[in-house]
Amino acid sequence: MISNLLFINQKGDVVISRTYREGASQKVIDMFRHQVIAGKEAGRSPVKIIDGTAFMFIKHGNMYAVAVSSGNAQAALAFQFLHDVVKVLTSYFGDFTEDSVRNNFVLIYELLDEVIDYGYPQNCSVEVLKMYITQEGNRRAVQERAGSSGVTIQATGAISWRKEGIKYRKNELFIDVIEECNLMMSSKGTVLRNDVEGKIMVKCYLSGQPECKFGLNDKLLLESEAKTKKSAVRRPGSGIEIDDVSFNQCVKLGKFDMDRTISFVPPDGEFKLMSYRITDNVNLPFRVLPVVKELGRTRLEINIKVKSMFTFKLFATNVVIKIPCPKNTAVANVSAASGKCKYAPEHGGIIWKLRRFPGDTEYFMSGEVEIMSSVSEKPWSRPPITMDFQVPMFASSGLHVRFLKVFEKSNYQTIKWVRYITKAGQYQHRI
Repeated sequence: MISNLLFINQKGDVVISRTYREGASQKVIDMFRHQVIAGKEAGRSPVKIIDGTAFMFIKHGNMYAVAVSSGNAQAALAFQFLHDVVKVLTSYFGDFTEDSVRNNFVLIYELLDEVIDYGYPQNCSVEVLKMYITQEGNRRAVQERAGSSGVTIQATGAISWRKEGIKYRKNELFIDVIEECNLMMSSKGTVLRNDVEGKIMVKCYLSGQPECKFGLNDKLLLESEAKTKKSAVRRPGSGIEIDDVSFNQCVKLGKFDMDRTISFVPPDGEFKLMSYRITDNVNLPFRVLPVVKELGRTRLEINIKVKSMFTFKLFATNVVIKIPCPKNTAVANVSAASGKCKYAPEHGGIIWKLRRFPGDTEYFMSGEVEIMSSVSEKPWSRPPITMDFQVPMFASSGLHVRFLKVFEKSNYQTIKWVRYITKAGQYQHRI
């Protein structure tokens, strides 16, 4: 795996180096320093191979973190390790700069002995490392046996992300499904791009060592359930196809591959459980119907209708619609049936704000724009209309948490909350 770990400044000087196994020679390392760092080739590619030795590096501020390998190393794992090392060092002394590295040699060498062993990355959890390596880099001289054994179990055990002995008076579990809806609509009403980028955030305030389990309306899961239960009839369109799933380290991947349920022992506090992307059958929260006419060279007539496509029981908040105008706009007389609408030259167009937008509702705005005559005959490029909004309790992808269970040996009662929110990503409509 990794034979050498180097911290190099922007001049190409090695500030700290650590050798874990035989591999890269000093001559090859010097060639890398001169060719890549000092030779200003660092911005071209994060991987450089010299005489069969691979150099994988990232830049943070004015420092380079470099992983050296003489074998066929896993590049993705090496880059993940480099980012984790930078995160650990930043958490200990505030920043990862040349000065902070030079002022913390002892602490850095002690941390490097813990996070990597014979070239293989180990535990890079900041919370676990801070339990037995102090800020000054000295190990605790006096420590109770029970506490010491607990640290050892957590550092080397299968569940390093959760402490033992966590207790709460009130056991609560919050799950927030947060989605960003992206849309690019052509001027003729054709959908050019439509997808959802989502993440599931968890706030865990549970005692002991609980195991949580929940299921989504995943299409593969619903189809397998329909096969096992012959009497069960799956409604068409009730399942969603999830793409590009990424899980937190606490999720049991084997369980997900087997029955598509998400089982995990949660870390304490707030964390991101998973992220996903959905490209099919996306429910658009809003539909924009623009009509922009050029009346000669000095006037524009604008009529915009915005319709909410979700149920009337819900409502959107902080809706902001930006209608672009030409740069040489002189005066814009605009009015809207609801909300505040005005021309904002600093934003390059008309800003229409609605604090509350109920579902299954239409709102209109209209206006006339006077344009100053220009010497150049360059036509107006017609940038797209953009929207920003939040819709609580609405999932644009159709994702739904079907069940949520918490198992713990003491069988305490758990208060469970599931919330949904859809936000605007790049929500644009060409005119």
